Amino acid sequence: MNFDAVGLAELVAKGEVTPAELEAAAREAAQAVNPRINAVVETWPADDEPSPGSAPLAGVPFLIKDLGVAMAGRRMELGSRLAAGNVAGADSALMRRFRRAGLVTFGRTATPEMAYSVTTEPVLYGATRNPWDLERSAGGSSGGSGAAVAAGVVPIAHATDAAGSIRIPAAYNGLFGLKPTRGRVSMGPDLDEIFNGLAVQGSVSRTVRDSAALLDQIRGPEPGDPYFAEEPSRPYAEEVTRHPGALRIGVLAQAWGGRRTTAPVADALSRTVRLLESLGHRVTEVEVDLGADWEEFVLANTRLWTANLAASVDELAAAFDRPVDSSTLEPVILASYHYGRRVSGVQFVTALSIRNRIARSLARYFDAHDMLLTPTMPELPVPLGTYAEGAEALDGLGWLRRIFDRSPFTAAFNVAGTPAMSVPVTADAGTGLPVGMQFAAGYGLEGRLFRLAGQLEKASPWSGRTPTVWAGNSTGR
Repeated sequence: MNFDAVGLAELVAKGEVTPAELEAAAREAAQAVNPRINAVVETWPADDEPSPGSAPLAGVPFLIKDLGVAMAGRRMELGSRLAAGNVAGADSALMRRFRRAGLVTFGRTATPEMAYSVTTEPVLYGATRNPWDLERSAGGSSGGSGAAVAAGVVPIAHATDAAGSIRIPAAYNGLFGLKPTRGRVSMGPDLDEIFNGLAVQGSVSRTVRDSAALLDQIRGPEPGDPYFAEEPSRPYAEEVTRHPGALRIGVLAQAWGGRRTTAPVADALSRTVRLLESLGHRVTEVEVDLGADWEEFVLANTRLWTANLAASVDELAAAFDRPVDSSTLEPVILASYHYGRRVSGVQFVTALSIRNRIARSLARYFDAHDMLLTPTMPELPVPLGTYAEGAEALDGLGWLRRIFDRSPFTAAFNVAGTPAMSVPVTADAGTGLPVGMQFAAGYGLEGRLFRLAGQLEKASPWSGRTPTVWAGNSTGR
């Protein structure tokens, strides 16, 4: 699609196109590209027929991730054989907000099993391929949404993020993706939080204004929510066009944990710094105290992740009367399940205290700086199969160590609960692959991020870049 979501909604409001016509175009796009990228696992006849102009995104075709949002009467299988055939009995709060925004939801996108990876290669539906290079990962865990938007099926799609799962697919697929503040979007009513507040709801999109417009429609608490983020002073859609002022931006070029940033990404970071300086921002290299050493950080996250996973697996197994073994779970998920069953209450509470230390430490950084700039990922999109090499020998800690080692920049902001975004400011000169740059801000300051993102989008436009597999071509190639 050549129009973004806001642009399509404007066409609907003017009567120049109908929601049914847009849905048909999106279906045709999916049929053209999905055999090559495997991003959309199911489509269905849309049951929403918004009146033109009745909602901010009225008539815009939309896809939801196969996890994190329940749509009445539709399957949500979490990319897992254990949950195969699971049908939601009612809409979740987020789904109701998607409907009120006027979005026409006609399918669901691929996720790794239980969203427990940063590449989307589940056994249940197979690997999702990157539209820029079909031999490479589309990222995860919102890889299906990232690939579908990048390939032009829809202009924006639902995504979730517990350790980078919005930002990593955005970086790998040349998209914009913002992880909101903890508590910005409700998980209710069936859940109060996911992974003890590490996970959030959001989207990936081709333009900044689309993400801002959608966040305006889905933000805000539901009764009983455990977290609260203060409402913004103005709509995020307005922030995109406001000047950000001269910002104090720290740059962290090398990640916590020791994995080195590769040369193509380091070059992209240097070009981003020069762009920021040309726009009047003060950019300085910094060291950022994480509040815990790297192994302590990984261990605390592992205990939170695996204990939560174990509870979810037990619930699903009981609901469907299925065994918890290799017939229902992939090896790394099964190993993580067993690890989580062994996490003690004391270890779990200790992990929460480490979460608090990290949040306090990063808050001190944001007292002195407006933002932190890092690469979203330290390397270009990896070949499919990279994460699976030797994975059958890993336990739950070993698997999380592998994930965090390859994506060391993103998870800290989930632990701290602060907003962060991946911006496709530039691309690798050698391969043409997109390179995402991550910007993080203090708690509740999505408006600041949207202002900078709007400025960067204007200074270095990216929405015109299209991948090898693109629905705008007559063949989807």
